Amino acid sequence: MTDHLPLPGAAGADLPAADLPADGLPLAPAGKYDAELDRLFGAGGPLAPAVGTFKPRTSQTEMAKAIATAIDGQKVLMAEAGTGTGKTFAYLVPALLWGGKTIVSTGTKNLQDQLFLRDIPTIRKALKAPVSVALLKGRSNYVCHYHLERTLQNGRLTSRDDVGHLREISRFIKMTNSGDKAELAKVPETASVWNLVTSTRDSCMGAECQYYQDCFVMKARREAQQADVVVVNHHLFFADVALKDTGVAELLPSANTIIFDEAHQLPDTATLFFGTSVSTSQVLELCRDVLAEGLAHARGPDWAKVVTVVEKAARDLRLTFPEGGTRMSLPQVPPTSAFFPALQTLKDELDGMIDVLEEQAQRAETLEACRVRAVELKAAYDAWKLDAKGKVVEGDQAAVLWVEAFNSSLQLHKTPLSIAPIFQNQREGAPRTWIFTSATLAVKNDFKHFADQMGLTGEPALTWPSPFDYGAQGVLYVPTGMPEPNSMGYTDAAVDAALPVIEASGGRAFFLCTTIRAVNRVAERLRVEFTERGLEFPLFVQGERGRTELLDSFRNAGNAVLVGSQSFWEGVDVRGEALSLVIIDKLPFAPPDDPVLAARIEVMEKQGMNGFMHHQLPEAIITLKQGAGRLIRDVDDRGVLMICDPRLISKPYGRRIWQSLPPFKRTRVQEEVLAFFKPADE
Repeated sequence: MTDHLPLPGAAGADLPAADLPADGLPLAPAGKYDAELDRLFGAGGPLAPAVGTFKPRTSQTEMAKAIATAIDGQKVLMAEAGTGTGKTFAYLVPALLWGGKTIVSTGTKNLQDQLFLRDIPTIRKALKAPVSVALLKGRSNYVCHYHLERTLQNGRLTSRDDVGHLREISRFIKMTNSGDKAELAKVPETASVWNLVTSTRDSCMGAECQYYQDCFVMKARREAQQADVVVVNHHLFFADVALKDTGVAELLPSANTIIFDEAHQLPDTATLFFGTSVSTSQVLELCRDVLAEGLAHARGPDWAKVVTVVEKAARDLRLTFPEGGTRMSLPQVPPTSAFFPALQTLKDELDGMIDVLEEQAQRAETLEACRVRAVELKAAYDAWKLDAKGKVVEGDQAAVLWVEAFNSSLQLHKTPLSIAPIFQNQREGAPRTWIFTSATLAVKNDFKHFADQMGLTGEPALTWPSPFDYGAQGVLYVPTGMPEPNSMGYTDAAVDAALPVIEASGGRAFFLCTTIRAVNRVAERLRVEFTERGLEFPLFVQGERGRTELLDSFRNAGNAVLVGSQSFWEGVDVRGEALSLVIIDKLPFAPPDDPVLAARIEVMEKQGMNGFMHHQLPEAIITLKQGAGRLIRDVDDRGVLMICDPRLISKPYGRRIWQSLPPFKRTRVQEEVLAFFKPADE
């Protein structure tokens, strides 16, 4: 084992030489909009004065040309653009000018808001493009007039916070045009009162509702129908394709161009929605509503008795698994488990409640709505049937049934093992442009893993390297002497190795962990060590406050350390000196006991493939690239990426991993890293 990692290869080293011009950028075929895009993105073009920090970047212009060519030919394009390329402008400019009716889908609601409130207005103004734009979110983001009124009348609020929040929401609904809860900063997004004043697919009254004409969800959908550009998020897009419930289904037929930003998230999001799941908490919510509506509209039955037996059956089903974090596929549940009889009891009790609701449904629309929900829930539980060999009854070999136990609910999932055929289905029909873009779609310039997952095999893919000088701006450091990642004291060893580097960097660090348990242990150790060593670095820990608040505090402190897991590996942008060190505890391999992963690997291995090399490794590399991408966000940023995991050096697959990372200078010598943080005059 050497002290220094081998030197990085050239960007695009795995692409055929013919595809690479002298500057290392992939060539797209010349398109009819190239000259116009050279003008728009050039030094004298309209974008520079509109965006104070705008500088012409070859990779950004080339990406915009490739997207314009795909739009012109109504083609598919996978487009990977390294951090700093400016991919948002690279896809928005051609989309606003030539994309026709365009749907832009992004990873999170925060990014949706950023596109709608900042990026699109900036470009629209700079280009004087006469396009109308709408924002469409899932129904749980909009205040519901009917449920707000019902909550105000019922007065069943348990906390003083809820009462105050409800007062704010009552004021807000009189002043807002959109009803979007993101506009009401005074009520936290996580406040429990939102569940009482928004609708779900189950609890929406639809056209029967007295407030239908004023409904914010319907208003947002009408605006989306009429707009040239509609901004959605991946959850909404796929929930819609699966459930036809969110307004996107109505948009898709008329769309000419569909752009997925942060497209690396699509396989997981699509899997979530093309699967089905049913939870005991849905049963308890239904019982709550049946009791309230029954007492309000139909005095005959003993409603308390009707719902109590169903609630008990749901709670008993939850108790057939130990508390917290259990995930198992159905074949792993022992045949003697209390789960099977408890599931049957819940189905029987739901039948009893449906019988009562059928007798009373004509008394009120709300009781009819409860009946429909009860029937749908019963059908979801009925879908959980196996044959004698433990296979899904419908002969659907491509799905896995699995259970997940939380502290207060039990979820039953049916998950497709591949979404490729389902997604291919979606893309058939009228020709249109499909753009998939992200900073992390490829593994060492190879798009095969993403393309196979999404059913895009054989479609064109291009990658543009970051404009940053990673060799001069950053260092990849893998410490020596680390134990194996599965050993008992591994997290403590990672903290021990990181402490001198954190001290040298003056805080200014993200400590990214692969598990919540590691987050808690790292935070506990750092608190003690900072106190004992007299280090006055503010410590921020995921879970102690909301993500946005933690990030704002981190930026403002200037010398803080933030410890986080999954939600801080991506979609986080801290520029400048406030973040100069990113520590990653372990390579982010998915837990091997994940039931869906285990089933996928089993299928791959039956087909003669290696589940680790073909699935787990590419997934881990794409996640690691996201984490590494937090470090250098601007041309002036400098920093160290510290990966504690010794497998990066000791395992044969380690080379494939670090060759996929930005081409930082590499070292295993702690002194070199400490010297990197010393002021130049020392």
